[in-house]
Amino acid sequence: MIPTPFPRSFALWRDPAGRFSPLKVVTLALVLLPAAQLAVRWGLGDLGPRPITEVLHGLGDWTVRFLLLALAVSPARSVFDWPGVVKLRRLLGVSAACYAGAHLSLYCVDQKWALGTVASEIVLRFYLTIGFVTLLMLGVLAATSTDGWQKRLGRRWKLLHRLVFVLLPLALWHYFLQSKSDVTNPAFFTGLACWLMLWRLAPKRWQGRLALLPPLALLAGLAAAGIEAAWYGLATGASAWRVLAANLDIGFGPRPAVAVALCGLAVFVVALLRRTLGRRRRRSVGGGQPGQGQGLAQTLPAQPFGEGG
Repeated sequence: MIPTPFPRSFALWRDPAGRFSPLKVVTLALVLLPAAQLAVRWGLGDLGPRPITEVLHGLGDWTVRFLLLALAVSPARSVFDWPGVVKLRRLLGVSAACYAGAHLSLYCVDQKWALGTVASEIVLRFYLTIGFVTLLMLGVLAATSTDGWQKRLGRRWKLLHRLVFVLLPLALWHYFLQSKSDVTNPAFFTGLACWLMLWRLAPKRWQGRLALLPPLALLAGLAAAGIEAAWYGLATGASAWRVLAANLDIGFGPRPAVAVALCGLAVFVVALLRRTLGRRRRRSVGGGQPGQGQGLAQTLPAQPFGEGG
């Protein structure tokens, strides 16, 4: 039997056309870095008395981060006029699924591979049930993210991959429930998710406009503040007004709502700089119309786990 060559679609360092992609290589290295850092810290005994718990939480945190980054590709493509970023969407989405799988695997290790206990915990503990359902959906999206599955499923592929808009709230809900009394990180990530959803809800013709970004930053920050206050009010009985007021007190440090608003403003500043420099570059070479690249970016598809090729 003649050995079958390694499929190009599985080569994470290549773009959809099979060419070597430095951008994907750098991204792949950065994607592996958090896991490597956790492993090294665990090996050095730098994770305190409960290292498995710390690694579990770290893997869960990075699952949410990579999921948000995968969903940020479409806004980045349009806002930053960066069509090439679509090459990273599949890599980021599959990375989220891999970190989620490692998260569950390490939980099994923590339970000494007593799979009956693991199964009963998943059934009986609501936050684990939510996490497991999220993992299953992530696994399905990662497994069907290849070009081959896109061709097999046709139009149904896009419908299937819209599950990401279901699993993202579930993942954040799991994060809130797992975090218990301190929901600073979940509230921050939820605020970023609100920014991503608000951008998608905006009319198509506005999505690439700079004027949209400051209001998005403000609305996402307000959403983060409201969600954090509601959580503390419902889960702990704390005064929602006091939690909201804490966002205005610098003595508490940067609250999630403020951090979300600052991130939104940072997106605006970076987009403004990119477009200003782009216009100057086009003028210096004497060609191209402002916004030409943006038109190309707007024509590309926006599926969370595909590469848009």
